[in-house]
Amino acid sequence: MDEVNKIVTLCGKDWAKVGVEFTYLGSVAECNSCKIKRTCLRLRDGAKYKIVGLRDGATQECSLHDEGVVAVEVVELPILSLVDSKMAVEGARLHFENKCRDLECSMYNLCNPVELRSGEAVVVERVIGDAPEKCSRGFTLKVTELKREESE
Repeated sequence: MDEVNKIVTLCGKDWAKVGVEFTYLGSVAECNSCKIKRTCLRLRDGAKYKIVGLRDGATQECSLHDEGVVAVEVVELPILSLVDSKMAVEGARLHFENKCRDLECSMYNLCNPVELRSGEAVVVERVIGDAPEKCSRGFTLKVTELKREESE
């Protein structure tokens, strides 16, 4: 795993295992007075992460986790999304746009991944293949793995 992309954070001791995937939901009121919150709250709200390493260290008390928290190394997972086939090129940089508003469409969640906001800069990491079905609005789409472009 690429060392550059690892983030050290804290997670509940009872689920701190390599390979566990989770969606970071952000802080809650109990976090406001916590002295170690800066380590926990460095993840991006709504992003999906995978634990890729465990750090040696003591278990820290946490009002949200009965067993306490421990230090882990995580990486942000790629975001699955449908992209216009003309833009679906590995390495392409683009600004994600939520184009579809058809909540009844079976591909709505792929067109509008919860991890991304409209206008957010992303890079096409990998093109997986054609959309699982034909777009009702006539777009030609490809399933891709997207990664957020790091802001400088």
